[in-house]
Amino acid sequence: MVNKQGSRSKKPKAEKNSIQSLISRYLLLIIIALPGAWIFYKIFTPLTFYPVYFITGLFYDVAITSRISFIISNSVPIELIGACIAGSAYYLLLILNLSTPGMKIKNRLYAIFFSIGAFLALNIIRIVILIFLAVTGSSYFDVTHLLFWYGLSTVIVVAIWFTGVNLFKIKETPFYSDLKFLYKASVLKR
Repeated sequence: MVNKQGSRSKKPKAEKNSIQSLISRYLLLIIIALPGAWIFYKIFTPLTFYPVYFITGLFYDVAITSRISFIISNSVPIELIGACIAGSAYYLLLILNLSTPGMKIKNRLYAIFFSIGAFLALNIIRIVILIFLAVTGSSYFDVTHLLFWYGLSTVIVVAIWFTGVNLFKIKETPFYSDLKFLYKASVLKR
C-alpha cells in the first residue's frame, strides 16, 4: 500500500492478522493431511470400539477377539472396520472448522471438540443400534445399515456442522470467506 507521500505503508493490523491466521490454519490442515487419514482411524478406533463393546456388554455376553472385533453370546461376530469408525467424517469436520476464518482460538477449540464429540457419540449410538438389529436377526438390519451408510452419515455430519455454527455463532463460510478475503487483498481487486 502506498500513502499520499508515495512511501510504502504497513498493511493494516487486521489484514496482517487475517493473513497469519489463514496461513496457520491451512498449514495445520496440510500437516494433518500429509500422513493421511490414518491418524483419525488410529485415534477414533479405540474411542469407538470400547464404548460400543461396553454398551453391548450391558445387554449380552461379549468377548473381545481382536482390537477391532468381539463376539456376542459365542455366536455373533462383530468387527468394526474403517467405514464403521468413519475417520473421514472426523477429518471433514476438522477441515470445515479450520477453513473457517474469524474465530478466536478458544471458540475454535470448543467448536472442534463439540463437533468431534457429537459425531463420536452419534456414531457409537448408530453402531449399537445396528448391533442390536444384527443380534436379534431383524429383517431391518440391511436396510438400516444401507440407510446409515448412503444417506444419514452425510446428513449427520452436515447437521453437526450447522449446529456448531449456530451454537458458536460462526459468521464466516468455510473456504469461501478466505477466498473472498484473498481476492480483496490481491492486486486483482485494485
